[in-house]
Amino acid sequence: MLFEAGKDRTPGMRMPPLPVPAGPLTLAQMAQRAVGDRPAEVTKPIVLSPYDASWPARYAAQESRIRAALGARALAVEHIGSTAVPGLAAKDRIDIDLIVADPADEDDYVPALTGAGYTLRTREPHWYEHRCLWTDSHDVNLHVFGPDCDEFLRHMILRDWLRTHPDDRERYAAGKHRAAADHAWSMAGYVAAKADVIVEILHRAGLR
Repeated sequence: MLFEAGKDRTPGMRMPPLPVPAGPLTLAQMAQRAVGDRPAEVTKPIVLSPYDASWPARYAAQESRIRAALGARALAVEHIGSTAVPGLAAKDRIDIDLIVADPADEDDYVPALTGAGYTLRTREPHWYEHRCLWTDSHDVNLHVFGPDCDEFLRHMILRDWLRTHPDDRERYAAGKHRAAADHAWSMAGYVAAKADVIVEILHRAGLR
């Protein structure tokens, strides 16, 4: 396992490189990564909700489901994203990172997760072999990565930094609100618009 439950993950963590800047995905790229009948783009506007104190409990319930379904195949399960940061506004959707031995070996973990109520909706072999599964109501994004993945480490470092640095938490919140206002109907645009502030914060957190 990468981390011991309940321990502070940032001290001593390997520092991954800063993410490579990239523009928003095109609609064709969005469609290429989609699995099944999921829409390539958002079908309703992106809305940020004030921090909800129920989010940690909602995550804990999902973590129990995931671990019950996968057992030892779940090398790590972590609450990531804005719903994991007290006081931070976010889309009302829980983001979870799941680490498995090989994300490309879908037969090893997807059927068990499907049985637990998660459906494979995104496949990105070119980007850390990332897979993403949704609940039926899409109130959860379950991201799947492999061990020692740079993107997973960045998620953890950003989360832990924002939990303990209120100025950067407010700076990120402002960037998110601007992105949602400017790109309410485009997830690709929203993600790209807040990328610069994420890179700035990760740099302050020690990434180079």
